[in-house]
Amino acid sequence: MIVSALGFFVDVYDLLLFGIIRKPSLAELGLTPAEILSEGEWIISLQMTGLLIGGIFWGILGDKYGRLKVLFGSILMYSVANILNGLVATPGQYAGLRFMAGFGLAGELGAGITLVSEILPASRRGIASAMIAGFGILGAVAAFFMKTMFDWRTCFFIGGGMGLLLLVMRVSVHESGLYQQLNDTRVAKGKFTMFFTDKNRFRRYLLCVMIGLPAWYIIGILVTFSDQFAAAFGVQDIDPGRAIMFLYLSISFGDLTVGLLSQYLKSRRKALLVFYGIAMLFCVLFFTQGPGSAGRFYAICAGLGFGCGFTVVYITMSAEQFGTNLRASAAISIPNVVRGLLPVIILVFRLLREWTGNYVTGAWLTGILLFALAIMAATKIEETFGANLDFVEKE
Repeated sequence: MIVSALGFFVDVYDLLLFGIIRKPSLAELGLTPAEILSEGEWIISLQMTGLLIGGIFWGILGDKYGRLKVLFGSILMYSVANILNGLVATPGQYAGLRFMAGFGLAGELGAGITLVSEILPASRRGIASAMIAGFGILGAVAAFFMKTMFDWRTCFFIGGGMGLLLLVMRVSVHESGLYQQLNDTRVAKGKFTMFFTDKNRFRRYLLCVMIGLPAWYIIGILVTFSDQFAAAFGVQDIDPGRAIMFLYLSISFGDLTVGLLSQYLKSRRKALLVFYGIAMLFCVLFFTQGPGSAGRFYAICAGLGFGCGFTVVYITMSAEQFGTNLRASAAISIPNVVRGLLPVIILVFRLLREWTGNYVTGAWLTGILLFALAIMAATKIEETFGANLDFVEKE
């Protein structure tokens, strides 16, 4: 659990680093303010596309050859990508390496949650997952403080170095017992097409994806481009990196709280809906604010982060919904499909803001659509609290 938590720490550091250093890094490469916005959307979209493709690749690998191989391979890839990212000279190189880093980062969290879920007893899975996510999210806070102390290129070198150090620590981790038992059977493992050949399995997969969408609406739209929204609201001197730091610091508390709440309620679904409510409340506060202090703006971002604590619930549910022969494929690919859908969310946001002629209106209409889909999915998905994970999916 400790090694998984450290792994997610490095994962979040590397994943969010671009959002934190987007403006200074692209400005140094010679881009104008308008180009920084458009290229920023393009680069983060490529990074998320890498997560989407990588999530499918590492998930299949995790079920076919073991959870540990995913952890080793993904860490090596994103560590090398981040070191090279510190040497870029053009936006094109930057974008290509963020795609590579996203591909590598895709394997970390899902594989760790799968491994811990299969090792620990049912009564402790939720708390363990919350502790992993709660600590790991602090990687975003670390990325912000690194930005304040070092040049943006050095920040990438630090991320790559932490990944390589983590790779050494992984040597002491053992494979899941449930997966080792599966090696003695002739069950199909990591066959990704099985998610689409059975109506019930496809339904479970789709619902898991839908319940995660609001998280990346908040992270990838509202907070990553918080400087644009702040200007529209009349709030001065907002740093997107600082907003991301407050968001993720609060997500760590939200992750821990939702884990304890799900244990108390003995329900993943009820805890999920409670945190949807918190997230929507702070979305309303975000859009109804007028000219004011930066402190209030950052406080609302922190509230959005606490509401986003539901992310650990949907990732844990994704692992619990499927049998051992497809569990890594589900737990790794689903959160990365959600992340990878950010370009689609950005596209919807762009179309709505062009249709309405208003940046802010386009954003809150996008939010209403995504929260409606997520709540519908949450009410239909099966409860998995305390579920027995010793089962397989049949072709």
